Amino acid sequence: MNPRIAIIMGSSSDYPIMQQAENIIAEFGVEVVKEVVSAHRTPEKMVAFAKTAQEKGISVIIAGAGGAAHLPGMVASLTTLPVIGVPIKSSNSIDGWDSILSILQMPNGIPVATVALNGAKNAGILALRMLAISQPSLQQQLEEFQASMALAVEKSQKDLL
Repeated sequence: MNPRIAIIMGSSSDYPIMQQAENIIAEFGVEVVKEVVSAHRTPEKMVAFAKTAQEKGISVIIAGAGGAAHLPGMVASLTTLPVIGVPIKSSNSIDGWDSILSILQMPNGIPVATVALNGAKNAGILALRMLAISQPSLQQQLEEFQASMALAVEKSQKDLL
C-alpha cells in the first residue's frame, strides 16, 4: 500500500512534536512517509518533494516548521495537494509567534490549513478526516474515535463525584 500522508519537518529537532501526528495516524492504520525537508537549507529537495508527492501516492502533506517557518507555505505553492502547517516553538523562536504567523498568513491562492502551536496531533487527525471523505471505513474509525473521546469526558465527570 502506498503511503497516503507525508509528514515533513524543517529539522530533525522538530520530530518530537511531529511524532504526535505520526502516532495518531498509525492508530488508524494509515501509512506515512516522513522526511526532513528544509525550505532554507535544502530548497531543491523541498521543490522535488512537493512536485513529486502526488505521483508517489501522497494525498495530504503535514509540514512542521519553527522560526521563520516557510516550509508549509513553500510546499503549498508547489503542489495542489492539501498542506497542513504545524507551527513549532523552536529554540530560535520568538515564543512561537514567528512560526504561527509565517504559516497562518498565506497570500490568496496558496492555502495552508494551520493548527495550533505544536499541534501535530490535530494535524494528523485533520489529515485523516481529509482522507476519510473518500474512505468510508476510515470515516467509521473517526466516528468511533470521536465517540471514545466523549465517553472519556463522561468517565472523568463520574470520577470527580
